[in-house]
Amino acid sequence: MTTQEQLQQWHELGQQLRVDSIRMTTVAGSGHPTSSMSPADLMAVLLSKYLRYDFDNPEHPNNDRLIFSKGHAAPLLYSMYKAAGVITDAELRSLRHFGSRLEGHPTPVLPWVDVATGSLGQGLPIGVGIALGGKYLDQLPYHTWVLLGDSETAEGSVWEAFDHAGHYTLDNLIAIIDVNRLGQRGQTELGWNTQAYANRAKAFGWQAIEIDGHNLTEIDQAYSAAVAVNDHPTVIIARTKKGKGVAALEDLGGWHGKALKPDDQEQAIAELGGERQIIISVEKPEQQEQPASISNPQPLQLPTYNQGTKLATRRAYGDALVALGAAHPNVIVLDAEVSNSTYAEDFAETYPERYFEMYIAEQQMVAAAVGLQVRKYKPFASTFAAFLTRAYDFIRMAAVSRANIKLVGSHAGVSIGQDGASQMGLEDLAAFRAVWSSIVLYPCDANQTAKLVAQMSDLNGIVYLRTTRESTPVIYDAHEPFAIGGSKIIRSSDRDQAAVIGAGITVHEALKAYDRLKNEGITVRVIDAYSVKPIDVQTLHQAARDTNGNLVVVEDHWIEGGLGAAVLDSFAGTSDQTIYEGPQLRLIKLAVQDMPGSGTPQELLHAAKIDADAIVEAVKSQVRQQVIV
Repeated sequence: MTTQEQLQQWHELGQQLRVDSIRMTTVAGSGHPTSSMSPADLMAVLLSKYLRYDFDNPEHPNNDRLIFSKGHAAPLLYSMYKAAGVITDAELRSLRHFGSRLEGHPTPVLPWVDVATGSLGQGLPIGVGIALGGKYLDQLPYHTWVLLGDSETAEGSVWEAFDHAGHYTLDNLIAIIDVNRLGQRGQTELGWNTQAYANRAKAFGWQAIEIDGHNLTEIDQAYSAAVAVNDHPTVIIARTKKGKGVAALEDLGGWHGKALKPDDQEQAIAELGGERQIIISVEKPEQQEQPASISNPQPLQLPTYNQGTKLATRRAYGDALVALGAAHPNVIVLDAEVSNSTYAEDFAETYPERYFEMYIAEQQMVAAAVGLQVRKYKPFASTFAAFLTRAYDFIRMAAVSRANIKLVGSHAGVSIGQDGASQMGLEDLAAFRAVWSSIVLYPCDANQTAKLVAQMSDLNGIVYLRTTRESTPVIYDAHEPFAIGGSKIIRSSDRDQAAVIGAGITVHEALKAYDRLKNEGITVRVIDAYSVKPIDVQTLHQAARDTNGNLVVVEDHWIEGGLGAAVLDSFAGTSDQTIYEGPQLRLIKLAVQDMPGSGTPQELLHAAKIDADAIVEAVKSQVRQQVIV
């Protein structure tokens, strides 16, 4: 094929991608045709010449990865799939319809989509994670291509990604910024100032190439330079026009997220040269190489701890990670520059090739974990529980991606002591319970922690483990099993007058309260609800039946949304849950309600009324009320 013929083919394909983006959004009555039209030439050249992808085998280890960080340009992505011959024109017209795989923004419902996008500023950080896997773990020659919109570069997470990609010299990562100047409500921050984008990228160690995003020769040359570079990631900054090719749309505001009317569609399609049915034979990876082998797995030997000794659960997390790393070569650990507090540093010292320091960039840390799991690794990412709130949008989008990531938050609750409220994770249980299909775990001792960490690697979805800063007594034997969705009844009798339900640090306060109440002739059941989600409904219902409905829930967390809410929810009844039948529920929630300050852990637990004193008083109030009734 001559150069001129190649250019003509690219031009025709670009026009087809524009036409199809218009057609499908018009049928849907919604969507983003103009945002899909501006990078159509960029994607035409990529699909025709540079992308290496076996659409028949999305799991091919050498496949390039393509992420539309600009997720609202989904019509363009789906048009590319039609051009690649993997979806039909009929399916194309199902865009945004109920039951269609072609959702308003891309999701892994489609086998060629690795991660969900649409919440802007996420594609490039996730691309960093995939590229880390490619360069340092897989050691395979695939590239990760990320299409960004210019508006989303205002997101701080994008620059966390630029920073980390430069730091880790990810020369297998190629970002393409579609600089079409227009955002949702008007001009973007930088408009068409492509040099400003380039200067910023270069400051982070990137190769930056400025081009006319509609000049096919310049696009070709930029891609060629990008795949040839060593030791630097590349960003292609392409000046484009929103709605390119249609006079009534091109570079005009007010069209963001608006579909054309049927009459307007016909005029636009005619202006673009009519419908086309081009099918591209996308080049496949050259060879079926396998990812590099990291190490030989060993039998899992979890650390064990003697009952009666004291150890922080965060310490046990670090010990268990090392054991897990020996048994599972695909376990990868990330941390946000607090590894000497989370004890992820133990894994870093033992398996430095499988540890990635994300510094104080929690969004990038979670995004990298999402990227690594695309390549079938099992990432554990840890920081203080309070700081995971910065990455919450990435966590909820990870659920949309059906991602398998393990998150660990240490230094939770007022029990961290003197550091004060800014460091106290008091929202984390509520936040993670609200994530679709998540699992939320909160161990109270070292042996329990080790057992739960071991199970985390084999669980699907978003799994969160809350650890405690303070050393706590080891109360369980090293051989005790801990099922996900279970709990442990630590103290009980057939004369229990109330049940005290705790998790983590408050289990130990409940045990202190048990001893004091027993000395006063009041017997209570103590339940360790270490699995906050899913929670042990059966045990809770039975406790309510056995205690005439007297339950006290105590937690080192704000009163909203945490363990107390989980316990109450277990009695609400759902379509897939056994409805509670028993005495009327008389439940007291003990939780943090006032803004804490600095103090010793015991002072703060007492001030928050979640210590043994508060538990004793709560149980006595229930018993007194029962006597009066």
